[in-house]
Amino acid sequence: MEYQALAKDILGHVGGKENIVSLVHCATRLRFKLKENQRADAEGLKKNPGVIMVVESGGQFQVVIGNHVHDVWQAVRNEAGLTDDAPVVEEKGEKGNLLGRLIDIVSGIFTPFIGILAASGILKGLLALAVVCGWLTVESGTYKIWFAASDALFFFFPLVLGYTAGKKFGGNPFITMVIGGALTHPMMIAAFNASQQPGAVSDAFLGIPVTWFNYSSSVIPIILASWVSCWLEKQSTRLLPSSMKNFFAPLICLGVTVPLTFLVIGPLATWLSQMLANGYQSIYVLAPWLAGAAMGALWQVCVIFGLHWGLVPLMINNLAVLGHDSMLPMLLPAVFGQVGAALGIFLRTRDARQKMLAGSSVTAGIFGITEPAVYGVNLPLRRPFIFGCVAGAIGGAIVGFSDTHVYSFGFANIFTIAQMIPPGGVNATLWGGVIGTAVALVLSCGLTLVAGMPGRAAPEAVAPAGENDVLAPMTGTVLALDQVPDTTFASGLLGSGAAIIPSDNKVVAPFAGVVASLFQTKHAIGLLSDSGIEVLIHVGIDTVKLDGRPFTAHVKVGDRVQPGDLLLEFDRQAIIDAGYDLATPIIISNSDEYRDVVTVAATSVSAGAPLLSVSHQ
Repeated sequence: MEYQALAKDILGHVGGKENIVSLVHCATRLRFKLKENQRADAEGLKKNPGVIMVVESGGQFQVVIGNHVHDVWQAVRNEAGLTDDAPVVEEKGEKGNLLGRLIDIVSGIFTPFIGILAASGILKGLLALAVVCGWLTVESGTYKIWFAASDALFFFFPLVLGYTAGKKFGGNPFITMVIGGALTHPMMIAAFNASQQPGAVSDAFLGIPVTWFNYSSSVIPIILASWVSCWLEKQSTRLLPSSMKNFFAPLICLGVTVPLTFLVIGPLATWLSQMLANGYQSIYVLAPWLAGAAMGALWQVCVIFGLHWGLVPLMINNLAVLGHDSMLPMLLPAVFGQVGAALGIFLRTRDARQKMLAGSSVTAGIFGITEPAVYGVNLPLRRPFIFGCVAGAIGGAIVGFSDTHVYSFGFANIFTIAQMIPPGGVNATLWGGVIGTAVALVLSCGLTLVAGMPGRAAPEAVAPAGENDVLAPMTGTVLALDQVPDTTFASGLLGSGAAIIPSDNKVVAPFAGVVASLFQTKHAIGLLSDSGIEVLIHVGIDTVKLDGRPFTAHVKVGDRVQPGDLLLEFDRQAIIDAGYDLATPIIISNSDEYRDVVTVAATSVSAGAPLLSVSHQ
């Protein structure tokens, strides 16, 4: 299996299959719900080249994989022996804060069908484009068939949501799917249509008046009904004899929950849906440009922490209640702001590996997958990510000011432009969306080209490197890199170099340059020399697990240093007592830019003595 090794590594770093409560995936991420998050090793997993980033947010352990996430998800499931029929594990102890639990519920319900949800919205947008361009008419059979394909998911939303909500809430998903089917049953829709006619006679259930609503395309009613059904199912299963529970538990759920939904849950949820939609519209009307700027600036930040799932139901709810949504178009500049920043890096960098990564990130970002650009390119350099957010805010303000809407749901990508076409044809609101997106793309690209690569303001003028470019940052015993007890460092995956087993407790600067990065736990530091050499000094193996306790930093990111300046201090004995290896890799992380990296030190070295010699191509 192509991803078997990656699946094994992921499974090992999340604490094994026995630590997994549930596993789903979205467009680029594996989303684990774990019994004990402290058993997972995020830092260790980040070292795997098949993993873009690891994020712990919203009660989930999220592993960012990329476009092939489904294949990796399947490999992990196979490796762990997970199936769709596996029982839901009840979580014990700490449940997390309300926001985290809400995001976990929303993502768990929507992620299983996220691909078809986006595809349906794109197909709707392309059909609108075909009608505007005169390629199809709404009366043609071709249009009707494709429209049915694009609209089926949205019309029968309660069935699909009933199934996924039932699984998320730990009940029988087929019971909750049948409840969703009852909400969209032709007889119920006919009753709603009849109730809208003048002089219509009200219906009743066991003498209780019924207020009919059209629940097709609705979101909130079925989710609340599914929760009630799953709770009722658990109580029934607990109280009924084993010989009766298989038949009578579903009977009780259907016989109680369906009437309760039409009498109470549905009307209350519909009222809540309308309040949410109208409340959002009231805020949007007050300052649409400000709403656009905020969404354009903060959307990618929300994506990083997985908080964006909290807004997805609101967008779908707007479409169901209002027939259009103004939030989704404001996200398009946020997406293309990051795409533009990655494009700027692609045009600017001379690093072949970075250029390849930026180029592939641009392609993925155009189709709405921004994680490779954010985690792999923009965020590590910081400025490009900030420029992308700033450009997204300006573009979002333009979109908000233009009152641009979408008329079908999807995820922000190049096809969203087609979804902005109003039913009456192209107008100024569409062009406002296009202009705002283009401004974000061009502005972020331009800013990144001018000032987006810190420490590399003039790569053409890099001074030639001489011998002994990297001095020893500590005193101790020199170790060949392939002897380091960590496969990621020993394989040279992170770059060429050497290691030192320290005999004292200090790390000093190995050359003149700047501090490019400093881990929050202070166990590792990244430096950039004036001649362009990038060095990573990682004190000990797996010492990130010590949470910074034995380490003291004497510099911060952006500080200039000279050879011999004190960077870090650490407690050797505390690290040894905690059971960690003191071997300290000194890595030339951009070694692929040089012809050769040679260790010039003997078996032992003093701080400030020559350690590595770097030769240019």
